[in-house]
Amino acid sequence: MIAGFIGGRTDSVLMRLTEWFLVIPFLPLAIVLASVLGRSVWNIIFVIGVTSWPSTARLVRAQVLTVKQRLFVDRARSLGASNVHIVFRHIMPNVSGLILATATLAVPISILTETTLSFLGLGDPRNPSWGKTLVEAFENGALTLRAWWYFTPAGVGILLVVLAFTLIGQTLEQIADPRLAGRR
Repeated sequence: MIAGFIGGRTDSVLMRLTEWFLVIPFLPLAIVLASVLGRSVWNIIFVIGVTSWPSTARLVRAQVLTVKQRLFVDRARSLGASNVHIVFRHIMPNVSGLILATATLAVPISILTETTLSFLGLGDPRNPSWGKTLVEAFENGALTLRAWWYFTPAGVGILLVVLAFTLIGQTLEQIADPRLAGRR
């Protein structure tokens, strides 16, 4: 939001940092960070946070650039409103729907990232995880023994939760921007 509102050199520096994170493939970066930091819940949360913010930052910046050009922002500025007032009273309410929808759509990616890291043995060994369940099924030969009850609940759970959050995110995105309702 700061990059889009202030612009100039601040925007340039923050967007170059964001683009640097976007260029690096997130899964290899997540694997490297998780293996370097160790196996704990807080490290997994940190890894997911570090790898999932850049796309949201670009979307929010683009929306802020659009909103700050609208007439009501110019009116507020001409009436003497401070930049802080403009950001919190005019821009933030117009961007908050997009932030909520984007965050909701980021949850499935976070779930899949945690599952992947746990499957690869980089998750927290003390906490249950769908990825840990799947790797245990794989290690015990559930696929070759055709023991579907060992791996199917975890797979179906992942599928249903990811699908649910994706549908919620799309619905929130349509609510935040009614112009999207006719596209789907």
